[in-house]
Amino acid sequence: MAPRGSLYHRVVQEIGEKWTRAQGPDGNFIVYPDSSQGTEFDVLRRMRVGQIQAAMLTVAGLREIEPRVTALQQVPLMFRSWEEFDYVAARLQPELERRILAKGYVVLFWGEGGWIQFFSKTPLMMPADFKGQRIFAGAGDPSQLHIFKTFGYRPVVIKVTDVPQALQSGMIDAVLLPTMWSLGYQIDRAAPYMLHVNWAPVVGATIMTLDSWNAMTPEVQEVLRAASMDAARKLHEHRRRLDDDAISAMRSRGLHVHDTTPEVDRAWRELAQTAWTHIRGNTVPAEAFDRVQELLGEFRSRATP
Repeated sequence: MAPRGSLYHRVVQEIGEKWTRAQGPDGNFIVYPDSSQGTEFDVLRRMRVGQIQAAMLTVAGLREIEPRVTALQQVPLMFRSWEEFDYVAARLQPELERRILAKGYVVLFWGEGGWIQFFSKTPLMMPADFKGQRIFAGAGDPSQLHIFKTFGYRPVVIKVTDVPQALQSGMIDAVLLPTMWSLGYQIDRAAPYMLHVNWAPVVGATIMTLDSWNAMTPEVQEVLRAASMDAARKLHEHRRRLDDDAISAMRSRGLHVHDTTPEVDRAWRELAQTAWTHIRGNTVPAEAFDRVQELLGEFRSRATP
């Protein structure tokens, strides 16, 4: 899904170059950015029949393999900082990797893509401001559709690649998207107002089919592991800068950014928590939801003087 030339595209290209050198003359590595292979669900279908050997997927695709991964992204306003997220992820991801492996895929590395923010055609701040607005809901993402309906909003289901045209044509008025994606596809030109609410972190992983992994020699596997660790470090180091740089670039071409006041923040958190009871046991397995809550409680109690 990542735009061509983005950091995500570049780190995968670097992995490919290292793998190709290790694999030797018969190595062939091709990267398909810009959703050129369809949605994440299309990519998974292609992986299952051997047309694609590896993919960088967000939680939207990974949940088709292991539903518990939704606990890292699909609960609005669950995480308040990267520090909270890191504490939880470090304790959940090893178990998620074991479950994903049992289903035929190797996790090469995890990564985050900044925070999801609201972009709109007109300035919108409080939750009530979004009522009556036509809001993008991703095709194949029933969780987002369900959340918006719970809020009393008007979701419009389309593919994420159709968002720019939908904004231009008036089909939708507002979107929840990562800043990096919004920058790459110039969402801000049609929706020049951003509410800096940090809705949820964008979480993903690059996975490979177990058959493809097992077809490599141990030496090539080790090269791929090392290259993947380097990629994970780069994404981790740049995730804060990605948001800052994307927002700065969009500001330079006219984006208006509205930071939340304590009143606005409180209103959104209260609204988000009304959706949690619907999310737990539906979008996110109850066991995973409760585990995240438990870990956040541990972190916050340690952070409190």
